[in-house]
Amino acid sequence: MRILVLGSGAREHAIVKALLAEEAGHEITAVPGNAGIAAEVETVRFDASNPVLVADYAKEYGAELVVIGPEAPLIAGVADRVRMLGIPVFGPSKDAAQLEGSKAFAKRVMAEAQVPTGQATRAASLDELETALDVFGAPYVVKADGLAAGKGVIVTSDRDAAVDHARFYLQQGQVLVEEHLRGREVSLFLLSDGHDVLPLSPAQDYKRAFDGDEGPNTGGMGAYSPLPWLQPQWETEADFVDEVIDTVARPVIRLLEAEGTPFVGLLYCGLMITDAGIRVIEFNARFGDPETQVVLARLETPLSELMLAAATGGLARLPYPRFRPDAAVSTVLASAGYPENPVAGRQLIGLDRVRDVIVDHAATALVEDRWIVSGGRVLSVVGVAPTFTAAREKVYAALGELELEGSFYRRDIAAAVAASERAASEDAGSESAGSESVESESAESESADQGGGGPA
Repeated sequence: MRILVLGSGAREHAIVKALLAEEAGHEITAVPGNAGIAAEVETVRFDASNPVLVADYAKEYGAELVVIGPEAPLIAGVADRVRMLGIPVFGPSKDAAQLEGSKAFAKRVMAEAQVPTGQATRAASLDELETALDVFGAPYVVKADGLAAGKGVIVTSDRDAAVDHARFYLQQGQVLVEEHLRGREVSLFLLSDGHDVLPLSPAQDYKRAFDGDEGPNTGGMGAYSPLPWLQPQWETEADFVDEVIDTVARPVIRLLEAEGTPFVGLLYCGLMITDAGIRVIEFNARFGDPETQVVLARLETPLSELMLAAATGGLARLPYPRFRPDAAVSTVLASAGYPENPVAGRQLIGLDRVRDVIVDHAATALVEDRWIVSGGRVLSVVGVAPTFTAAREKVYAALGELELEGSFYRRDIAAAVAASERAASEDAGSESAGSESVESESAESESADQGGGGPA
């Protein structure tokens, strides 16, 4: 199959790797791609957010499937233009992509579809903002209404910081002030063909720049999948996923279908598990980064089969996707100054020393055989292993081989779940050791009674 992938980040690199792993003979081209992607497939450099350019190239290329990775081309209407040519597209129309492009649109859809979410109010001025802050109280949650590259949200107990954040984004349009939801966050991807949905495996990401969820909000510093702590609240992961489909995904997809704006592509549900149940924090209209890196690393079902079925209205005939039972952990290597003022142009050394992990490039360039950093989130290192402890060890061993002046990464990705895993293993080991000790003593007594003896 000839597949055109739009985007230049680690998310798109993970998508390309998943397609190549099928070993199905796909011909893949990425626009514009990055240096890591270019090492594996052909890349062509032009504006992936220009509907006319993308559609013309897709037709000339003979694309049988166009996969739109980032949000900007979706909001620009690239999917609409390509679909006009009869080419299957994995990515929603400009109108349906407003689920991500406008927080106000998403809240309206959720209200009409009766989807559980936090209360929110729009503010178009500082006076309206301050009134809303007083109504909701601290901690304050303020979101840019439009796209903000994953950094348009602030959650803070500092009222002045909330006002300053809103003041910046009010220059671009409205902001939303929301109820602060307390609980544990979950990211769940669902493929949609405009009527039916199929889920991928849940993941959890880390937005803050530094360990312990300290520092500024970022586009994401790491992730892991699956989520063993969903139990015992849900007996199985599938039970949790089914509840999200029934209460969140399907109602939203069916409402958009009824309104004449069918959502075809990837619906990202940012969820909070609260004491009162599942609540939606936000929707995105595409794969999330860095969750994509860990989810696709575990996917066994061919990704191309899933995306083509979504693009052509065929999800109803497919079973739920299959995933490896292994744990996957991803950590982002960030350049100095990220996220406010990332430093570009420095050399990244050590990639040739990295072993036994997946490296998804995001902001790298290859200049005369030297890897040069071109942005904030440089790459994602993904470890896959039977346990979270082993997956983390792979990731941090690999990161230890890399040299980049001023760079940093979080060292606590999946640390808590790995600690719980080890504690459970130690408890099980203690119980097993106790049982073995009793059994051994009984065996020795039986042997002695029969006149047997062990070695002297």
